[in-house]
Amino acid sequence: MNARAFDPKEYVASLPRRPGVYRMYGAGSVLLYVGKAKNLKDRVGTYFSPGNVAPKVQALVQQIAAIEVTVTNSETEALLLEYNLIKEHKPRFNVVLRDDKSFPYIHLATDHEYPRLAFYRGSRHQPGRYFGPFPSAGAVRETLQGLQKLFLIRNCRDTFFANRSRPCLQHQIGRCSAPCVGLIGREAYAEDVASAVKVLEGRSSEVNAQLQARMEHAASRLDFERAAQIRDQLAALKRIQAEQIVTAEADRDADVLAIVGEPGEYAVSVMLVRGGRNLGTTSYFPRATLAEPEEALRSFMLQYYAVQDPARELLVGCELPDADSLAQVLAERAGHEVGIRRPQRGIAAKWIELGVENAAQALRMKLAQRRGAEEMLAALAEALDLPAAPSRIECFDISHTGGEGTVASCVVFGSEGPLKKEYRRFNIAGVTPGDDYGALRQALERRYTRIRSGEVPAPDLLLIDGGAGQVSEVHSVLAPLGFEDLTLVGVAKGPDRRPGQERLFIYGAAAPRALDPHSPALHLVQRVRDEAHRFAITGHRRKRARRHSESVLEAIPGLGPAKRRALLKHFGGLQGVLRAAMAEFEQVEGIGASLARIIYEHLHPGA
Repeated sequence: MNARAFDPKEYVASLPRRPGVYRMYGAGSVLLYVGKAKNLKDRVGTYFSPGNVAPKVQALVQQIAAIEVTVTNSETEALLLEYNLIKEHKPRFNVVLRDDKSFPYIHLATDHEYPRLAFYRGSRHQPGRYFGPFPSAGAVRETLQGLQKLFLIRNCRDTFFANRSRPCLQHQIGRCSAPCVGLIGREAYAEDVASAVKVLEGRSSEVNAQLQARMEHAASRLDFERAAQIRDQLAALKRIQAEQIVTAEADRDADVLAIVGEPGEYAVSVMLVRGGRNLGTTSYFPRATLAEPEEALRSFMLQYYAVQDPARELLVGCELPDADSLAQVLAERAGHEVGIRRPQRGIAAKWIELGVENAAQALRMKLAQRRGAEEMLAALAEALDLPAAPSRIECFDISHTGGEGTVASCVVFGSEGPLKKEYRRFNIAGVTPGDDYGALRQALERRYTRIRSGEVPAPDLLLIDGGAGQVSEVHSVLAPLGFEDLTLVGVAKGPDRRPGQERLFIYGAAAPRALDPHSPALHLVQRVRDEAHRFAITGHRRKRARRHSESVLEAIPGLGPAKRRALLKHFGGLQGVLRAAMAEFEQVEGIGASLARIIYEHLHPGA
C-alpha cells in the first residue's frame, strides 16, 4: 500500500469500470471492509460522495488509510473472491456469520440386513441414505421417536445388535420389533423400513394405502394379531398426519429465508420445507455493521451455504440485486440447479410471512436478553466498584473424585450471555491428587500464557470458585504473567452453602462483601459460577467414564491403548466387551487367537 496520504478523489478517478473486489484498510494495514462491485469506479465512489452522510458509512470512511482493488472477469467471480476474503480475514465492518454449525440429519444405514434409523451430524460420506436437514437436534429426535413408535425400527448400534441374546428395553416399551433375536422376519422388517422412508419423504398417503392393504391381507389369512398391529400403526400415522401442516405440493423442497432489523442488529430466519412439510425454523444473528438488508441477506446466504446444502428453491423475503450471480455460485457448490426468488402470492408468500414473524420474534427476544444482561453487568460494576461494566468475564472451577480425573474448567460470559464457543477445559496432570491449588495454578498458567500471546482476548473480570486463599494463589500466578491489575474476585459459599449467602473476596479489599440475595449482580455471579461448576463436572465425568472403561482392560498383558480402543469401538463399550465370546475377540482388527484367549481368560477367570 502507498505510504502517501490517501486521496479518495484521486484514487476513485483511477479506478476502472469493471467488476471486481475492493479492500479498505485502516491504520496499521488493518483490513476494515471487503466489498464486491459490478462497477468498481461507481461503487467505491459512492462511499466518498457528499450525499452519503449515513453515520455508519462515515465511521468507516474516516478510518480508511488505503484501498486496494482486484479486477475480475465477472460479477460471479467477484462474489466468490469477496466471500473467500471475508472468510479468511473477518473484517469488522463486514457481515460475518458467527454460528456455522451444520444441521442434523436422519441416517439410514442401508448396508445392514436390518438397517437402523439414527441421528447424524457431519459430512455425509458414509454409505446409506440421509433425510433432512432438520433445523435442530430436538426435531430429529422427535421425528425418530415418532417413527419408532409407528414402525418399531431399531435404533441400537450394530455392535449392540450383534451381541443380543434377548430383547432389550426398547422392545419391552413398544419401540422396537426386536430383529436382533428374530422376533420379526427380514421381509416384514424391510416393509416397515420402507414405510418409514416414505413418511420421511413426505409420501404418507402412500403409506396409508399400503398399510390398509397389508391389514386386509393379514385379516384374509386369519392372521388377526398381525392385522391388529397394522391397524394400530395406521391409526397412529393418521393422528400424526392430522397434527402436521402439509402443503398440496408434497414433493416441494425449499429453504425460506427472511431478514428483519437494521444495520448492526439483524435477525435471519431459515425455515426448511421438505416434501411439502415445514420442518421448523432456525434463527441467526449475523454481525452486519454497515450492510443494508439486501446486502446482509446476500452475504449471509453466501456464508451459510458454504457449510449447508441449499434446496433447489430458495425463497427470500427481499429483492436481491445480484440474485442471478448468487444462484450461479450456490449451484456450482451444490452440484445442482438453485433458483432464488421473492414470492408474491400463494403458499410460498405465506412461508415468507411466517419467516418474517419468526425473525422479528427472535430479534425481540435477543434484544430483551441483551438489555437484561447489560443491567446485570452494570449492577455488578457498581457492586464491585468497577470503573465500567465488564464486557468479558471468565470463571474457573476444579472437579475431581478423590483426586482422580482432575479437570479444570474456564467459562466465558459477555454482554450477550455465555460465549460457549470460547469455553475451555484443562486436563490436569503432574499435580498431587486432591491439590486444588496446584490444579488451579496449572490451568491459569496455560490459559493466561495464551492470553498474553494474543491468542485469546483478556477478560475485564476473573471469578474463582473459592475464598481468600484461592484469590491469593491466583494472583501469585497472574502477576508474573503481567495480569496483576486484573480485577480478581473469589466467590465463597455461605455457612449453610445456600444460594444468596455467598461472600465475594475481592483481591486488595480489606474484607469480603455480601450482596443482597435479590441483587442482579449476585444473580449474575451465581450464574457464571454455576456454569463453570457444571462445565467442570461434565468434563470430569466423561474423563472418569473413559478411564473406567479402559482401566478394566489395562491390566491385560499385551493389550495396548490402540487395541483397547479397538475393542471398545467394536463392541460398543465395556459391557459389550464383557459379554463377548472368545471367538468374537478374534474378529477385532489386530487381535489374534492367542491374545483373544488371554483377554477372555482375564475377563472370565475360572471359565
